[in-house]
Amino acid sequence: MFVVATAGHVDHGKSTLVRALTGMEPDRWAEERRRGMTIDLGFAWTTLPSGGTVAFVDVPGHERFVPNMLAGVGPVPAALIVVAADEGWMPQSAEHLAALDALGVAYGLLAVTRADLADPGPAIAHARAEIAATSLGAVPAVAVSGLTGAGLPELRAALDRLAAQLPAPGVDDPVRLWVDRSFTVRGSGTVVTGTLGAGRLRVGDELELAGADDPVRVRGLHSLGEARTEAAAVARVAVNLRGTPRDRLGRGDALLTPGRFHHTDLVDVRLAGDPAADLPATLTLHVGSAAVPVRVRPLGPDTVRLRLARPLPLLVGDRALLRDPGRHHVSGGVRVLDVAPPPLARRGAAAARARVLAELDGRPDLAGELRRRRLIQAGALIRMGVPVQDGPVRAEPADAGPVRDAPAYAEPVAGDWLADPAHWRRLGEQLTEEVARHAREHPLAPGMPVDALRQRLALPDRMLVEALVRPPLRVHAGRVAAASPDALPEPVARAVQRVRAEYGDRPFRAPEADRLVDLGLGPREIGAAVRAGALLRLADNVVLLPGALDDAVRVLAGLPQPFTLSAARQALDTTRRVAVPLLELLDRRGATRRLPDDARVVVT
Repeated sequence: MFVVATAGHVDHGKSTLVRALTGMEPDRWAEERRRGMTIDLGFAWTTLPSGGTVAFVDVPGHERFVPNMLAGVGPVPAALIVVAADEGWMPQSAEHLAALDALGVAYGLLAVTRADLADPGPAIAHARAEIAATSLGAVPAVAVSGLTGAGLPELRAALDRLAAQLPAPGVDDPVRLWVDRSFTVRGSGTVVTGTLGAGRLRVGDELELAGADDPVRVRGLHSLGEARTEAAAVARVAVNLRGTPRDRLGRGDALLTPGRFHHTDLVDVRLAGDPAADLPATLTLHVGSAAVPVRVRPLGPDTVRLRLARPLPLLVGDRALLRDPGRHHVSGGVRVLDVAPPPLARRGAAAARARVLAELDGRPDLAGELRRRRLIQAGALIRMGVPVQDGPVRAEPADAGPVRDAPAYAEPVAGDWLADPAHWRRLGEQLTEEVARHAREHPLAPGMPVDALRQRLALPDRMLVEALVRPPLRVHAGRVAAASPDALPEPVARAVQRVRAEYGDRPFRAPEADRLVDLGLGPREIGAAVRAGALLRLADNVVLLPGALDDAVRVLAGLPQPFTLSAARQALDTTRRVAVPLLELLDRRGATRRLPDDARVVVT
């Protein structure tokens, strides 16, 4: 199936043409049929000569119903532009074409109707000239008559050729179904319809309703009037939602794959149309089937920031249009550049932001996003529309400009956090400097607290601090410090060296408390030496040199097994003050085992 929207001036025969092609009545309301004028969106479909199916979204042509027209055209990839041979190009022809151009619609056909009433040649020539200057470019033209049927076979063949030109839809992409109708079916509940432009829907799927916290579930699916268990893009679909009140959603809402879209009320966009400086302060943004008032803040000559009246599920690269409803004027198309832009709080921030935006073209760019954002979670990028896979990201010089051929994958630095490689290296260097500075200012502290480092480095998560730590630094007990004894403060290092000199040949003799004070080893100094591995603490004010445990096991292994505390004390040439905590430590480490009679054996 492919989906095409009609476009054109009121009373140029759009609905008549759809009716002649499909045999279906696109005007759903009695008022529309009574007045002979389309007011709201209509829907019909037919089989083409190739066997494929085309579904039509028939839009109103009157200027009062342009918002309805835009709701139908927004999600549709192709347009059938209708111009009457006897009237030619008209004001709403121009406004509808401007809307198609603003939305970036690139595929279409021209049908010149009422060819039985006037020579279609002049209308074809004029219309094709107007269309050629837009995103549609040169389009095929067919002269038809809905009344006599002339030209309908040629139009069906042209629709077949148009269908063959359309790019393949992303059936594995996330679903974003813009709702264009919402109603209640007795016995079934709430039903919404829309054009499924990407992804796949299945009965039983759980979806997000944009702007709501609670998920919704697909109870049933219909496409082209038939019940389906699954529908894949591109397709017109009707979705029956389980347990969802009718008043919870309507035109302009969207059904979404959970966790795949960023809901935003602030976007930076590039404008194609009126100069940014000439835009009024308030306009209406049309995207998908939504129409949302926005406040406009010009940034650069063709870039603006939009503050939306309500959040929408937007992605980088989305096409939309700005319209001034008071003047019935399409101000221009926009392409979304950033759905999570930074605040503009400082003087000159808007001009700086304009320079950044001047380098963007609305194509998702992983390497560029990492350079600009420095640190971001992978899930946040995915919700912005930037694809992320595991793997390396190439580092580029800061002045290299946008890199369009960078690979669309990245390797997390911690959890699902991604980092610009150059920024990550700078953070590592800064962390080392901060830890060294803290050690100089607090020489006896057991290292710099992780949370203090997080604040100094302006990091959003403490796991990032821990991921930045590299030898000879280590994380221990919530602090980052050097793991080497060489990192001891000079006074402590001198005191430890004096202990080595005095007790090196008596490794199991421990300095008494007053001798420790004479050596310059108070509680804080001892703690620093123990943390650095320069001393071994057995108990309060009982310290040995760090190799004492291994030496003790070798000595005790030479004793007749089992051995007593007294035998161990004599063999080690030490005091009970040292022998008791030393043997208890060996017990805890599994080097010795205490027997019921308080004797011990060395565990081999």
